[in-house]
Amino acid sequence: MQLTVNGEQRSLEAGLTQLDQVVEALGHHPKLVVVEFNGLILTPDLWAEQQVNDGDSLEIVTIVGGGS
Repeated sequence: MQLTVNGEQRSLEAGLTQLDQVVEALGHHPKLVVVEFNGLILTPDLWAEQQVNDGDSLEIVTIVGGGS
């Protein structure tokens, strides 16, 4: 399956059909990222229900802690 992830083409195995599976396969911890799926920000509780298809687009932003 071909996806655009953060502006780059990525190939993933075809068996990954749900957004939560894709996020994990890309090496991200679900509690530490925000995901935009085809232009919509989805909360993690919706990831298991969201079907991912060839050609979809993801923007994944990692949450970084810090401060003084």
